[in-house]
Amino acid sequence: MPIGQKVVLIGGGHNALITAYYLAKGGFKPVVLERREVVGGGAVTEEFHPGFRVSTLAHTLGPLRADIARDMRLERFKYGIFHPDPRMIALGLDGKAIVFYNDAAKTAGGITRISAKDGSRYTEFAEALQELSGVFQQLTSITPPAIDKPTPLDLWNLLQTGRGIRSLGKSGIFDLLRWGPMCVADFVSEFFETELLRAAVAARGIFGTNLGPWSAGSTVVLLLRAAADAHPIGSAAFPRGGLGEFTRALGDAAKKAGAEIRTNAEVQLVRTKEGRVTGVVLADGEEIASEAVVSGVDPKRTFLQLLDPANLDPVFATRIKNYRSVGKVAKVHLALGGLPNFPALADAMGPDGLRQALSGRIHIGPDLEYLEKAFDAAKYGDISGAPHLDVTIPSLLDSTLAPEGKHVLSAYFQYAPYKLKEGNWSQRRGELANIAIKTLANYSPNLASLVEAAHVVTPEDLETIYGFTGGHIYHGELALDQIFTMRPVLDWARYQTPVKGLFLCSNGTHPGNGLTGASGANAAKEIIHELR
Repeated sequence: MPIGQKVVLIGGGHNALITAYYLAKGGFKPVVLERREVVGGGAVTEEFHPGFRVSTLAHTLGPLRADIARDMRLERFKYGIFHPDPRMIALGLDGKAIVFYNDAAKTAGGITRISAKDGSRYTEFAEALQELSGVFQQLTSITPPAIDKPTPLDLWNLLQTGRGIRSLGKSGIFDLLRWGPMCVADFVSEFFETELLRAAVAARGIFGTNLGPWSAGSTVVLLLRAAADAHPIGSAAFPRGGLGEFTRALGDAAKKAGAEIRTNAEVQLVRTKEGRVTGVVLADGEEIASEAVVSGVDPKRTFLQLLDPANLDPVFATRIKNYRSVGKVAKVHLALGGLPNFPALADAMGPDGLRQALSGRIHIGPDLEYLEKAFDAAKYGDISGAPHLDVTIPSLLDSTLAPEGKHVLSAYFQYAPYKLKEGNWSQRRGELANIAIKTLANYSPNLASLVEAAHVVTPEDLETIYGFTGGHIYHGELALDQIFTMRPVLDWARYQTPVKGLFLCSNGTHPGNGLTGASGANAAKEIIHELR
């Protein structure tokens, strides 16, 4: 395909915008088609109650991979990030709290007051995770190799990864081989004895997944996420104005590079002829001819809704149908009349440290058994009555998100199944909001009295409003059989598809680890190589 030709991208999520940027820089003419009125996909800022705005789905940045941030120079577009310190607090029902600072030694000092052994072990754990993260950074930055006929570049990438693994030393290699398939509950228990600390770290291995802490392979999810941020509890980066400002800046960078972005432009069909893409058809009947189409939506939607099934080999079609993408996470937003009080923080931070402590993330899930029981409910099609919550109060850092003196609280609610055994989401969304408020009230006695409005995003909403098939926030389950060379399916993990000219760039491709931009940047490299 000659330089300067049009390339159509389906969906305006962060990965598609990043792919569009690199395609434009590579000499092509990318056209991004977004079905909603605003780009962003899972990274948008919306008003849910008069005067109250929030990052509706994702509420923290990945963080964006360093090379992408360097290339796109988002700071040119009035884009800024808050980096709170501490980045997370974990609250226990016994009135205790663990404060996770950016500095491991400072965090360890606080943990020592609860357990001297765990204080010492925390710094060891942070160092081990930092060392392992280098190996996973290498893996997440490459295209998975061709299984049957690896290219010279595949072999070089594998050699580089092998050198990284070898640098871990004999004991480090054995640990990596042992830890990967392990359940995250056993992994954290090898390091820590304090239940609250175990649960706070383990939560990273189950967040957004259909896994509990005792599910095999949940440790590899934690290690995969450590590739983006090696801190034991992950990222706490908040764009000024919410995540919608992040994707707005991505869009501005892509347009400046030469991309065209169209909103309210829903793709209904990918046209093909003799096994090759010829263009797309929009919902209003408009047809756009193109020899290359890049899908930024999830694999199931791409292959089973936008394509004629006759284009797919039966074996491939079956694999896509069996690709697991059933979500178990909801989102709850609360408009608060004031700042809630958390008594456990009085001992951990002092009376003047409340605002600082609440500026990062708040972990609700006091022990491993609690997290597992939360998962148990969803396994049988019910909403967890005592959920794991990952909470932020972004208006503490960004006063533009709420009226003066008031605040926004945003909480990931885990677990909430896409398919309910009893009732439906129209009937039960209010119940989920009440459970979230009741759960938070166990740690903040005055919170319920401050609630002015509640807004719930169910897994069903994730599918119908935001286009995530099955309501899965990562476009497909992160599990041992759905990562690296098997994401989305074996033999097709290189961003190409069985249909000539059709490519993938969403989180449903490798590495699929959230708002890091890795899938979009990796895909762009392969697409440019193939089109040239």
